[in-house]
Amino acid sequence: MSARSWHVERAGARLILSRRRPARFDLSAQMRVPLAGRLRLAHQVRQDVWRAMRGLRGFTPVVEVTRFADHMILRAGGQMGPAPVTPALQARLERVLACPQRQARWIRCAGGVAAAEWGTPEPAPAAEAAP
Repeated sequence: MSARSWHVERAGARLILSRRRPARFDLSAQMRVPLAGRLRLAHQVRQDVWRAMRGLRGFTPVVEVTRFADHMILRAGGQMGPAPVTPALQARLERVLACPQRQARWIRCAGGVAAAEWGTPEPAPAAEAAP
């Protein structure tokens, strides 16, 4: 699928990458990440989320990246088709985001600070959730 078939919505500090409009998070997990290129980061995360969930009929990945002064909040997940969101699916998504090798690749490809220099991204506190 080409990059042109993805919708990119920019609103101030927030960027949303989705296949369908309007973007909807039926399933999501979030984490804090260092500053980097938001669109590149979103595409990298979207690819890995898709690889992990591609067996789900009707699943469409969605990634939201919100920039703050010294970090970003990344929310990844997507729109579900007929399949319900189960604890196993939530755990699968969280494993994708928690993988240190993936995190390092995402940040490296997005032009951010290396994870070894910045620290391992961690789940974002609920108070910092994107609007």
